[in-house]
Amino acid sequence: MTRPTGRLRPDAVLVQAVIAGALSFAHLHDLAAAAGQSGWKAWAYPISVDLLLVAAWRRLRNAGPSRLAWCWFLIALVASLGANVATAGFLDLANPPALLRLGVAGWPALAFLGGTLLAHSTGDPAPVPAAPASAPEPAPEPAAEAVPAPGPVTDDTPALPAAAPAPAVTVPAPLVAHARKVAADHEARTGSPIDTDTLRARLGVPAPMADAIAAQLA
Repeated sequence: MTRPTGRLRPDAVLVQAVIAGALSFAHLHDLAAAAGQSGWKAWAYPISVDLLLVAAWRRLRNAGPSRLAWCWFLIALVASLGANVATAGFLDLANPPALLRLGVAGWPALAFLGGTLLAHSTGDPAPVPAAPASAPEPAPEPAAEAVPAPGPVTDDTPALPAAAPAPAVTVPAPLVAHARKVAADHEARTGSPIDTDTLRARLGVPAPMADAIAAQLA
């Protein structure tokens, strides 16, 4: 047989929480009554302290850690813990000090301020993310390598029409500027101007384009 669902089972943690809450509630009531708050006012003080404590803890759980929530959580915790300690015989509740009367009398305004700030504030500002680094400029595509002219024909073969001259290699301006920086860096490190082979290896371009770049750098 299966156990029927929906029954309330005793939980040691829940029972302990109810007992601790009842004792703290009673201590806060006794402290408020000793400070001159009678009738329903004395019962309203523990409700106010516990509600502020719960509101601050809920703000910490839902919105994450913040200075505002931690501040009011500690204030409510000190008020609750202070009442528990004060009713343990450390204070003469028959003749409470003036500072205790002042604190109990000013608590409603303090609790109202804390509850309002917790309910309507947006929390600590989120950090502004750093701007992403700009992507490097893509290197220009090398131009097609020029086709060499055909060699001389022999006498026993018919003469072929002369091939058109190879087109001049066009070098983009950004590549020339980059080549100047490479050449200057090479001369600064070695003390001698960069040669065409080294320039071609550093730039990764074909030989004709390296010759054209070297001509513009000269």
